Amino acid sequence: MADSVAEQIAALRDEDWGVREDAATALGNFRDPRGARPLINALRDSDRAVRTAATVALTAIGEPAMNDLGACLRDPDLSVQEAAASILATIADGHVVEPLISALLNPNWVVRMHGAKALGRLKALQAVGTLILLLQDKVPAVRDESVAALKAIGDAAVPSLVQSLKAPEWKVRLRATEALGALSSASAVEPLLEILAHDPDIAIRQDAARALGEIGDPRAVEPLLHATGDSRLRAPAIEALGKIGDRRAVPSLLAMIRNLNTADYEHRESPCQDDRYHKELVPIEAAVRALARIGDPKALPVLVSALQTSLIRAEASEALGAFGEPAVRLLVDRLKTETDDNIRTYIKEALARLGWRPNRIRL
Repeated sequence: MADSVAEQIAALRDEDWGVREDAATALGNFRDPRGARPLINALRDSDRAVRTAATVALTAIGEPAMNDLGACLRDPDLSVQEAAASILATIADGHVVEPLISALLNPNWVVRMHGAKALGRLKALQAVGTLILLLQDKVPAVRDESVAALKAIGDAAVPSLVQSLKAPEWKVRLRATEALGALSSASAVEPLLEILAHDPDIAIRQDAARALGEIGDPRAVEPLLHATGDSRLRAPAIEALGKIGDRRAVPSLLAMIRNLNTADYEHRESPCQDDRYHKELVPIEAAVRALARIGDPKALPVLVSALQTSLIRAEASEALGAFGEPAVRLLVDRLKTETDDNIRTYIKEALARLGWRPNRIRL
């Protein structure tokens, strides 16, 4: 009786690349462990289609190919390293954790990227230290996969990241801060509050505010309100307060909007030429968005009044669309008396977001 697997293994050495490609595909369909090593040899094939078919086939065979694929991460041929790493990113198991950790330091960024993805899928705690090093990688895709891997590992990665907040290198502290925000672990709140208050680098303090917003722990509310007193921290702190959604922030956010002096912006240069727009208006716009996220009805009168100024009219209109029926009543009343066509347009846009239609109420 013919041995189909053996026949296809032999066909991997055929002179015709099409025959070799078909053989690799067939071995993947068979999923026979005997095909693993011949297919790994096919990763060195001169034809790209054959190499691709071998990669797909090895992914299908899975565990029987695992140890050989781990060894391929050190292969002299860079294309073999890349192919093995891409396969392991999908099928790796505990047998190849150590080779994958070594691959995180590979000079080839593609191998580093796939290695981080594989270790994240495995939730490999022993890889945390090396993954933290990759938070400084020069290639964004490698950094992104490293953050994703640490997030997959979860709370177990937090102590090492917290320790990295004390590193003398600012880039290490910055990436650790970002990663802690991505992990959204409550155990990171106190260390991040320390960074928010005392780190010597303003960019890291800004990222600490963002990270605290991602975590959403109410313990951060008062420190973030305090941080709004620093013009450099104001916008990210306000955005974080909106994400946390605690109503303790509402009075301060409303005061920022009420205190906006529109006369200060008359006869100024355009926003592209006047950086005061960024310094002063960006935090006000952030406050409007934060109030929409918090959803306290006490904000409604101030947001309706904010429609009066073109400086934040669009933001106020969008925010009002998040408040439901209480906003409808206020906006309809305002629409009945408003004569400015531009303001009326924004009122109608807010009402449309709330599901209101003109034929429901005669104006």
